[in-house]
Amino acid sequence: MPHALVVDDDHDSAASLRALIAGEQFTVAVAHNLRDARRQISLQQPDIILLDLRLPDGNGMDLLADPKLVANSEVVLCTGHANLETSIQALRLGAADYLVKPVNLKQLQGVLSRIMKPAALQAEVEDLTANLAESGHFGHLWGRSAPMQRIYQQISRVAGTSVSVFITGESGTGKEVVAQTVHDLSRRRKRPFLAVNCGAISPNLIESEIFGHEKGSFTGAERQHQGFFERASGGTLFLDEITEMPLELQVKLLRVLETGRFMRVGSTTSQETDVRIIAATNRSPYQAVATGKLREDLLYRLNIFPIELPPLRDRAADVPLLANHFLAAICEQEGAVRRFTPAAISALVEYPWPGNVRELRNAVQRAYVMAQEELIDETWLPTTSSAGLASGWSPLEAALAPIAPAPRAPAPAAEVPSITLPIGSSVAEAERMLMLATLRHFNHHKERTAAALGISLKTLYNRLKEYAAEGAANGAANGPVTEGPATRGD
Repeated sequence: MPHALVVDDDHDSAASLRALIAGEQFTVAVAHNLRDARRQISLQQPDIILLDLRLPDGNGMDLLADPKLVANSEVVLCTGHANLETSIQALRLGAADYLVKPVNLKQLQGVLSRIMKPAALQAEVEDLTANLAESGHFGHLWGRSAPMQRIYQQISRVAGTSVSVFITGESGTGKEVVAQTVHDLSRRRKRPFLAVNCGAISPNLIESEIFGHEKGSFTGAERQHQGFFERASGGTLFLDEITEMPLELQVKLLRVLETGRFMRVGSTTSQETDVRIIAATNRSPYQAVATGKLREDLLYRLNIFPIELPPLRDRAADVPLLANHFLAAICEQEGAVRRFTPAAISALVEYPWPGNVRELRNAVQRAYVMAQEELIDETWLPTTSSAGLASGWSPLEAALAPIAPAPRAPAPAAEVPSITLPIGSSVAEAERMLMLATLRHFNHHKERTAAALGISLKTLYNRLKEYAAEGAANGAANGPVTEGPATRGD
């Protein structure tokens, strides 16, 4: 049977915890101070230590200051004096989780069910790191460059804890892959990992999708529906494009993060939840706060452990590895082996990849399909010269650039319009002008506009709806946009 140690100077609280843990088929020892705790650990190494912070002979975190003492034990803070700063400090010192008194039985059961010795988790991470040079990947992530090595270090530190993670990075950099890797290296790996794109769900339905609803709670609710919080119980919930979540729902999400409880739409009874939240956005989160797209208090609650993913252009050394990885997967799927020529690899490395890893994967797929023989050359690969743009192009210019076989004469400058932004324009105004100008450029074809801007179609619809509302209020829906020929790079 697994063994637990309860360290708590409150005798009633310790007895209550002992009874609850024993009911989960654990043997349990109790210590009321640090001295007794050290003695109990020396007598029998516990699988889990439920540790109070305030003890008669010191702070509970003093135990964490001796890594050898708790190296083979999972430490969970269990205190009535917890606050966010204290909890983060303890988690950084090696605690795996924290519970606030009075202890919630469901959350306690979840913690006990996920026991895994820290040494086992560390050994797994060390194995992945040791094999990185040979395999080229860390979990689901591929790359050996210095920026990716830093990402792997961050994942290694945070995966074994329960803290919220906030992933930022351009569209296509692999934010969901990072979230999946964090989950797979955590104690929650045997429970569900669910990903929610907050920008792809109708604002009228997103609350029901996340929290669920009761039968008859609104027109069309013909049966009870479990939301993502219920379906991800014990696991990880990945909230992508968190800045697209309606503000009124952000308030409810913040409440869930603070209390561990939620209510289905149409219900009057709250439910407990045991879910780890990983959020992501391709915006600057602080700009999102400044423009009113993200609540500041929610940002601070989510941004406990930030991870910023580098764009592919900042880790060009990983391009050959990624391209060959995607090509191998396609060859296996299609049943025909093909390989890149050295010139093709050079073309891939030189291209700036405004669409990041997602664009690279699509380019490899297209080149495979178009290749006539075993060798894949640069004919059908994107190149800066074929687009007639300088290497310092913007993501929008790159997205507008045609991908054509073999270099050809650059298009006339007038074919690629530009916009002029007055100095002092706000970020929100610049975004509006760029989005509307791009929409006009594509003759109001929304799918092509969204693809060019690197956003979801739902996000585009939401923005256009906002701009229409602003136009109705002030009579200037489109705003001043000056179009003219773009300067072509040589």
